[in-house]
Amino acid sequence: MHPRLRTRRTTHLAPTALLLAAALGAAGLTLGRADTAKAEAAQSFATRCGVHFCLDGKEYYFAGTNTYDMFAYGSASGDTESQFMDKARIDAQFANLKADKADVVRLWMFNHENWHGFERSKGVYDEQQFALFDYIIESAKSHGIRLIPVFENYWEAYGGIDARLQWEGLSGGQPGRAAFFDKARCPGCFTSYKNYVSYALNRVNHYSGIAYKDDPTIFAWDLMNEPRYEGQSQAENVNGTTLRAWVDEMGAFVKGIDSKHLLGVGLEGHGTAYGFGGDEGNPFVHVQQSPYIDYTSAHPYPTEPWADLTIEETKSLIRSWISDSHDKVGKPFFMGEFNVHNVDRSAWWSQIYADFEAAGGDGSAFWWYEDHNVDGKFGVLAGAPELAAFRTHSDRMRAKSGLVTGTPSPSTSASPGEPSPSAGATTSAPPSPSVSPSTPSTPPPASSCAVHYGLSDWGGSFNGDVTVKNTGTTVVNGWQLVFSFPGNQQVTTMWNAVSSQTGKQVTAANPASYNTTIAAGASLNFGFNGTSTAGTNGIPSSFTLNGAPCSTY
Repeated sequence: MHPRLRTRRTTHLAPTALLLAAALGAAGLTLGRADTAKAEAAQSFATRCGVHFCLDGKEYYFAGTNTYDMFAYGSASGDTESQFMDKARIDAQFANLKADKADVVRLWMFNHENWHGFERSKGVYDEQQFALFDYIIESAKSHGIRLIPVFENYWEAYGGIDARLQWEGLSGGQPGRAAFFDKARCPGCFTSYKNYVSYALNRVNHYSGIAYKDDPTIFAWDLMNEPRYEGQSQAENVNGTTLRAWVDEMGAFVKGIDSKHLLGVGLEGHGTAYGFGGDEGNPFVHVQQSPYIDYTSAHPYPTEPWADLTIEETKSLIRSWISDSHDKVGKPFFMGEFNVHNVDRSAWWSQIYADFEAAGGDGSAFWWYEDHNVDGKFGVLAGAPELAAFRTHSDRMRAKSGLVTGTPSPSTSASPGEPSPSAGATTSAPPSPSVSPSTPSTPPPASSCAVHYGLSDWGGSFNGDVTVKNTGTTVVNGWQLVFSFPGNQQVTTMWNAVSSQTGKQVTAANPASYNTTIAAGASLNFGFNGTSTAGTNGIPSSFTLNGAPCSTY
């Protein structure tokens, strides 16, 4: 969201003692400890099955919110565990989020300022601040909530890419910050962003011993909050060539480190074609068609003066995004931010959510769920009347997912902040039941599988996007999909599956610890990049799953 539309934090955001005590009392918590009522452990990562999200091989729809400022819960000074971070405040916020049925929370994992800065100066990462984020992950896990952390900010709040430009001797602001996405103008910006992302993905949580890239509590990553390549030329404004190149490069970089998690861009969805905002060098379809991106996003604020949409126009706008996401981009749609003001919010939310669900929207996150009254325009506090509409939306999204009580997240063997069972030993989430990728245990009967192979061919390189559907009546426990390329194609990187190749024949198998089964009637998705000889590419003619032939669609 544009910073002019949000209230920025002051030096300290800690709530009053009375407010915190009330929140803790309502949640039944004890100061300094997370909710001890653990959700049932789920060892699976969120994946993409064609145009929808999936968990455990089944389509997954979620209702969420933004709590962007959770990284700033604490004094930012003193002892790491008892002063720098405010564990009780973090736990109380997640307890409230859980009570209001938020399954996924989008939040910031960036800041270049001195107060709660993750990276205050180029390449210097603050251990105390990342320790605080470790606790956020553990508290989310214990409350059955998944997270979408955002790596960086296009806007100036908390430094954003303006800070990275300044580190390279360049100025930020509009439209100067476009230089961040141009390697010819700012090669150091590319390097510093990659270094930060690499550090974050490879960081090992000091409570659980699990690297961020290996933790299913993370639902997905966003490359940036609302990136644009704006005001450089009319052609760039419309076509988004430079931003798409940046997304391709950074997406490939992320997937090279972390192939387990979903990845989004963090786009606003503006564009004259949608009648919402202008052309800003970030076209919804083209940028998010990147082969490294798993879902699309948009951020509608229909009651802002520059938008001025009616509720019916807002429904039409959102349906356009969902349609383009599913039919043109071929990916799930995430309404990553939205809200209204100076209207009956409950009435708007009720109608927008119901229409979103009817149109097939995959996930939502309103802006924003605050823990004390800091934003009178868009902030939503526990107990707000509009949350009744949100809880109803969450119930319906859970029902579409086949869930009764929401999506359980992995739980650790000890509450956040408590020692692990063996002093000095690291712990991790229990391993998923799995079989060796080379020895699938449950072959499907013949003709009980169907495969869709999506091809994006650029001559010397290409991307494959494969969805495998179990059309049978029994679960497939452990899987291998075998197919042969029609020409001189070679897989270079594969995600959500383990690849091996002999000549033209490719075997894609389940990873060791996730994506291991395909439930009856369910689907799973994996993708890969490869090299090719121009003119020789095409769609494989046949596929076999655990030795049984599959149909195609």
